[in-house]
Amino acid sequence: MIPVRGYAAQDARSPLAPFQFERRDPGPRDVQLDILYCGVCHGDLTMARDELGFSRFPLVPGHEIVGRVVRVGNEVKKFKTGDLAGVGCLVDSCRTCDSCQEGLEQYCTTGNVQTYNALEKDGKTPTLGGYSEAIVVDEDFALRIPANLDPAAVAPLLCAGITTYSPLRRQRVGPGKRVGVVGLGGLGHMGVKLARAMGAHVVVFSQSDRKRADALRLGAHELVVSSNPEALAAQAGRFDLILDTVSAVHDINAYLGLLRRDGHLSIVGVPERPLEVSVLPLLIKRLGFSGSSIGGLPETQEMLDFCGKHGIVSDIELIPIQGINDAFERLQKGDVKYRFVIDLKRLA
Repeated sequence: MIPVRGYAAQDARSPLAPFQFERRDPGPRDVQLDILYCGVCHGDLTMARDELGFSRFPLVPGHEIVGRVVRVGNEVKKFKTGDLAGVGCLVDSCRTCDSCQEGLEQYCTTGNVQTYNALEKDGKTPTLGGYSEAIVVDEDFALRIPANLDPAAVAPLLCAGITTYSPLRRQRVGPGKRVGVVGLGGLGHMGVKLARAMGAHVVVFSQSDRKRADALRLGAHELVVSSNPEALAAQAGRFDLILDTVSAVHDINAYLGLLRRDGHLSIVGVPERPLEVSVLPLLIKRLGFSGSSIGGLPETQEMLDFCGKHGIVSDIELIPIQGINDAFERLQKGDVKYRFVIDLKRLA
């Protein structure tokens, strides 16, 4: 077993604090990473505070991991010692169901294994995440990191990047398409960058005008103030796709009205209460309305390669692990542009 230091929440009320545990030794198909950086997802805060009611404690969060390969099993083909590699939201799946066979491990019908707050396939070993100095993972669930990108700023791509890339890709966003991005936070800022790189005309919808300069800097062509009914009305029927990244309760019907015939609204945020959706706009213009989670391993690698080709990374604020509780408080207030990333080289 490999002794590992990290930070964990012992229960829903306690701050994250130093925690020691063990990882398994690498098996024939495993790679061991020394973790360099780990992104901070809002889901980490949700799980650490047990807001969904199924957190497993002690809980080591983190599923946006970039590290250096330091050991490989004797059957590993994809990596060698010294390579940069990433680990996202999943570390295992059944490998045999229809979803897994199609490279859609996130929809594994028999139960995938999340990077933390889950149990390994043995049904008893808890998974512990990237707020730690090392991780061991099957090579099939590790990803190649483009050499031309800043590895710290790559880390959030493994969740925020693929969460926004997947619906854009599925809706075949490209030149001539008009894409609206609702919300300019950790997810929204990635949606803007990716849709622009795909060649779309990108419009950000934000509650106020204060993010206009940032929206344009990130690649948006326009910003529309969503709290202004006249501004929204002027956009009616103009969009092929609306990517809704907002996790607060909001009027989704206002955005359905902005779609062209056969347009699509894809929601990737997780509001705390169910949203009311009017069926009539869907019928009148044959609209599509769907949710989207992360991507499978093939699509996540495709996203990373796309980002390498176009020089896309997240806008980040790099923090030491000792500052994670302050970062959680700021994250709760939306006080970050646009993702925190932990520098695990400063764990000691």
